[in-house]
Amino acid sequence: MVYSMTAFARCEQATDQGTLVWEMRSVNHRYLEASLRLPEAFRDLEGLLRERVRKQLARGKIECTLRFHPAAEQAGSIHLNQPLLDELIHAGEKISRQLDNPATINPMELLAWPGVLSSQEIDQAELLKTAGSMFDQALDELKIQRGREGSELAKLLEERLGAIGQCVATLRVMMPELLSTHRQKLIDRFHEAKLELDSTRIEQELVLLAQKIDVAEELDRLDTHVTETRRVLSSKQAMGRRLDFLMQEFNREANTLGSKAIDSRSTQAAVDLKVYIEQMREQVQNIE
Repeated sequence: MVYSMTAFARCEQATDQGTLVWEMRSVNHRYLEASLRLPEAFRDLEGLLRERVRKQLARGKIECTLRFHPAAEQAGSIHLNQPLLDELIHAGEKISRQLDNPATINPMELLAWPGVLSSQEIDQAELLKTAGSMFDQALDELKIQRGREGSELAKLLEERLGAIGQCVATLRVMMPELLSTHRQKLIDRFHEAKLELDSTRIEQELVLLAQKIDVAEELDRLDTHVTETRRVLSSKQAMGRRLDFLMQEFNREANTLGSKAIDSRSTQAAVDLKVYIEQMREQVQNIE
């Protein structure tokens, strides 16, 4: 199956402690590069999550961002230990009565006393477990999106492959006529110039010229590349790099055809081939 390297996925879940949100973005890249942005409290997950990405994806630049929004009661749940505070105030007043110039009790210093303020404990282990599970969901959704776009890319590539195959078939039918016409033009030029040339030598020169402009080998290779590209597209492995190599081979044959073109029709066919190949090459850049 064809997978694109471009996709987006989002997963959100509310818990008692707050809301977790995963966002994943994937773009094309020569290799696999995963970037994770996690709140400090979730850093312990980073190594495990990177390994999960590596097992699920082969290529692409992946940005994974986790956001945690604490619940309102969690964010503002500061509890005052009133009994301890009363003891501290009482102790302070007792000491003040024994001093000639007692200092005023500073409320902020009382709040800084260990145990005076406390917040509700968050079940960190449960949050980490939930975040890990949500990461898997988001990663699955990312793969689904990459697969959907990949299917569309496969359709575009198949259309171009069909057009290339049609060009090659047309050239095969056209070439004998083109060669014959070109041969006759050369003979006519010799006669117009009234050159007395040995007929055997003329035939030898025409054979050499025909060999130089013969494109049967290039057409065969183009057919082979079309077949190989279709085979790669139907495989289950990561195929982007292989397809990129095949685009280079396609382009090489199209350039050779252009250099051997002998009239406007064959030149136009070579140009059309290069257009189709360039369109495929652009799409292949996005394939995993």
